[in-house]
Amino acid sequence: MDVILPVLADPSIPDDEVGGMLRERIGMQRLREITSDAWTPLPRDHGRLSELESSYTYLRQFTPNVLAAIDFQGGPGMAELMEAVSMLKEMNRLGGRKVPAGAPTGFVPAKYADRLTKARKSGEDTAYRHFWELCVILCLRDGLRSGDVFVPGSRRYADPATYLYTPEQWALRRGEYCRLVGKPPNAADALEQGKEELHAALQELEQTLAGAAPDDTGMVRLDEDEHLVVPPLSAEDVPAEAKALKDELAAMLPFAPIASLLIELDARTHFLDCFTHAGGRKLSTSVETKRNILAVLIAMSTNLGLARMSEACGVSYDVLAWTMEWYVREETLREANTVIVDHHYGLELAKVFGGGTMSSSDGQRFPVRGKTLTGRNMVIHGGQVLSTYTHVSDQWSTYGTKIIVPTAREAHFVLDDFLGNATDLPIAEHATDSHGATLINFALFDLVGKALTPRLRDLTRVTLVRDETPTEIAKRYPRAGPLLGARWNEDLVAGCWPDLLRMAGSLKYGQATASLIVGKWSAASRQNTLAAALKEWGMLRRTVHLAKYLSDPAFRRKISRQLNKGESLHALRRDLHYAQQGAITRPHLEQQTEQAWCLTLLTNSVVAWTTEYYSRAVLELRSQGREVSDEILSHISPGHSDNINFFGVINVDVEAELAKLDTSGWRPLRPAQLRELGLTP
Repeated sequence: MDVILPVLADPSIPDDEVGGMLRERIGMQRLREITSDAWTPLPRDHGRLSELESSYTYLRQFTPNVLAAIDFQGGPGMAELMEAVSMLKEMNRLGGRKVPAGAPTGFVPAKYADRLTKARKSGEDTAYRHFWELCVILCLRDGLRSGDVFVPGSRRYADPATYLYTPEQWALRRGEYCRLVGKPPNAADALEQGKEELHAALQELEQTLAGAAPDDTGMVRLDEDEHLVVPPLSAEDVPAEAKALKDELAAMLPFAPIASLLIELDARTHFLDCFTHAGGRKLSTSVETKRNILAVLIAMSTNLGLARMSEACGVSYDVLAWTMEWYVREETLREANTVIVDHHYGLELAKVFGGGTMSSSDGQRFPVRGKTLTGRNMVIHGGQVLSTYTHVSDQWSTYGTKIIVPTAREAHFVLDDFLGNATDLPIAEHATDSHGATLINFALFDLVGKALTPRLRDLTRVTLVRDETPTEIAKRYPRAGPLLGARWNEDLVAGCWPDLLRMAGSLKYGQATASLIVGKWSAASRQNTLAAALKEWGMLRRTVHLAKYLSDPAFRRKISRQLNKGESLHALRRDLHYAQQGAITRPHLEQQTEQAWCLTLLTNSVVAWTTEYYSRAVLELRSQGREVSDEILSHISPGHSDNINFFGVINVDVEAELAKLDTSGWRPLRPAQLRELGLTP
């Protein structure tokens, strides 16, 4: 293989010369020796079932007890598996050693079926019993994970239908929900609406392909073999004036320690009032309590920890630990973050950055020390890490944060904070990388009245759907038609449309957690009719999105710009989270979530404070007769920390810091002569 693979992978070697080159390099004598031995092909399951068979005795110590104690129930398409489970229970009860001749095997995956067939033909009853029982256990496990098999009374492995509104409950809410999201309650109307959007998007794509010249390397086009060619977007043309203006505005901003920034921002937003006592006492927060809360927020977001923060700010560790326990919780952090995001949304300059109607989500890895259930060892990151999954608006504000296992599929968590958005941001469109672009997500976003607009890779390999025969669609769209490789099953969608709306309504109204529903139905088997219908609707929505994505370069660039905003905030979070080399040491999910929200709160505070002073600096320049256009300002990011000090002694003195502000509650901008010298006032 060391000789063969480099030759096959080298495109400069012509195909008709490969055979002769390999025979020459390996040698005919060596090739004859290899081919003279009997060739044993690798099993379809890569030997997995044989490996499990070596642990059969160990598994038998507990699997009979598990099967006897738990009432497993099967969903649609699970009849044969549940019959096999019942048969295995009876064999365990009677001590049977031989699998009955009529035992079902239709549930066994194809990769394991060869083992069963071989054991049955050879008459090896013991081997057949082992392999058959292992297949039953493996399929039962996979069914539990996907929701095709459930356990009545369980929370994690309950029937997926129990997470949704019952048909009776949904009947009272269906009309209101359909008006809210703009979806017809009638399946025929919904299908007609979907097909109208499909053909409108395909018409745009057809016009784009028709207008693209074969030698135009910058446009989406068809090559001479009628294959789709999608060139990468060129780098965004950011005006040189934008960079110069950003440097000038940053030089006008005052310098401020992180504690001073938070105290000043609280004077305008009162976000510290959200940190109420866990006992439910809504008291006016004293100056000392505000000081302690700020010290805890800084300690958690910078990763200093309470002990180091106590030394840095002069507040005892016991006081900080008590404040952390009773005031700084996930719900108070969420509420305070909402106040800051809403304040930022109301700023005039924030509306120049974006309308607040679009957002994106992305994961960021942080190193972890010690044992934790959320950490995983990843070679690419050099050790154990966890992931924070954040949702960022087009105004640079972060409205959602979640701790997830880094090896988990991020697509399962895209909808959680999107639907749980409690801010004033009127978000209607959400962008992700390919990690969030599953068919389930495409369908659910549309069914809750929103749009999923991801940036997809390998577009030429994505299956697009049509609603007519290949001949009819090719006549209507000569260029775009051949790209539509599958027929859309609208009958399946029509039959499940009421249940699709019920599922989406359950998510929209908070009856079910989005990550749970997405995870269950993503893993469901092909026999699950509702999951299949959901994926069919997702294929339609993906086709509509990709047709628009391919035909509109401005649309593609808007998505890339939004994703870049989310990714650029990763650098600000790393700057804030500097202590202990950025490694998280808190082991429990609840503690890690609180720390992640502290970091999000300070990130938004920096963004809001910088936006405020950018606005004042712009007004100053305009008052001097300078022309500063909104188009240039839209390219400037408030997500940086050049004017903020996170290090050294952290003096959290609320009254002293407020006394430094002018009568309007602001710091003075740096004068021009001091900016030129690099000095502060």
